[in-house]
Amino acid sequence: MATQNKPILHGYFRSSCSWRVRIAFALKGIEYEQVPVNLIKDGGQQLTDQYKALNPMQQVPAVEIDGITLSQSLAVIQYIEETRPGPRLLPTDPKRRAQVRMICDLIASGIQPLQNLYVIQKIGAEKVQWAQHFIERGFQALEPILKETAGTYCVGDEISMADICLVPQVYNAERFKVDVGQYPTIRRLNQTLQEIEAFKVSHPSSQPDTPADLRA
Repeated sequence: MATQNKPILHGYFRSSCSWRVRIAFALKGIEYEQVPVNLIKDGGQQLTDQYKALNPMQQVPAVEIDGITLSQSLAVIQYIEETRPGPRLLPTDPKRRAQVRMICDLIASGIQPLQNLYVIQKIGAEKVQWAQHFIERGFQALEPILKETAGTYCVGDEISMADICLVPQVYNAERFKVDVGQYPTIRRLNQTLQEIEAFKVSHPSSQPDTPADLRA
């Protein structure tokens, strides 16, 4: 088991849920170990009995921390928010806090699961069009919300969990050839966040399991 000082992240370089946790660790300045789980190799290493014992949903991430194992990226992030010092990832104001959670849920429940690897593999030949449809549907809802809530970042002028969710989702949108230029607020926020060190070091192009041809 991981000690309090050294959590273990079981994840995949291009998993947006794993990326969210990496961003949160980086923002908090938390050192951690990574154990890659290749979602493609050997039919998917997340489907092994060994990994199922760690995360019964057979998804990434799974995080060993403080003697427990957590899955679901938002639960992991909220746990480290509640147990670790460093920049806060949720605003103190209840209304802004609710807005952050609303944006997180919109992305983590309303967009990302519909275009994740497991679903895409089931769709087959129409996978790109499927992913584009649900990303664009989500972004059409997200853009006016962010137009109302955003300052420098998604909600006001402090980085929050909403920003942690946004950047990986924009990365996925670009992978599936969605024109992010249609959504100027989303595009602006993403460009701003990409310049921040925590988002750079956690990027899929610079992880231990990033394939050589995808490295920055």
